[in-house]
Amino acid sequence: MLTLHTAEHLVTGPGSAPVPGGAVLVEGDRIARVGPYADLAAAYPHARCRRWPGVLTPGLLVRGADELLERTYYPDDPYEVAELGTEPVTGDAALAGLKMTEARWGHSARRGTQKLLARGVTALTGRFTIAAVRTAVVRSGLTILPPAAAAPGTPPPSLDPFAGRGSVEEAFHGVLEPGVPARFAVFAAADPAELLERGATSCVATVIGGRLLHRRR
Repeated sequence: MLTLHTAEHLVTGPGSAPVPGGAVLVEGDRIARVGPYADLAAAYPHARCRRWPGVLTPGLLVRGADELLERTYYPDDPYEVAELGTEPVTGDAALAGLKMTEARWGHSARRGTQKLLARGVTALTGRFTIAAVRTAVVRSGLTILPPAAAAPGTPPPSLDPFAGRGSVEEAFHGVLEPGVPARFAVFAAADPAELLERGATSCVATVIGGRLLHRRR
């Protein structure tokens, strides 16, 4: 099936000029065409159309995801909130008190990957040693990349892919062009310049492999 995703602005990659009313045509799990919505809609009148507010960009990259998913516990809302609160639990002593098992790490990782998808993340770096965590990441659809040495002054790993970035483009993973896997996100920002200010939690949709894996309700 052909699906046409369009937003008020389309940014295809680092350094590219925003395309007002741009669109991405997805066929299966790949991008078939990229361009102005009016042109693609006329060329493919039978394509299903998804209209999004804001800015459509490549998916985002988060570094140090092993820290985020294997050394951070995400409480199960609402069942554990009264006991643990809503914030992620970190620190050796706090985690030891939770008596973590592999199964519990796996459940936490699934909640963590949902938080990443809700921030437009489509790829992450990390080396996972807990089998249940790696399984949760693979099943989420997120791309796993090998860890890279952090540059001096790099902030600690964060769920926010824009943390420590000078521009939103520094967080992009890949570009949007015909033939590549359909991995992109849409953010509720008036224009690309506003996106860094609004932040990744303004994400309204995340698409991986052509599938809509996050949609803000």
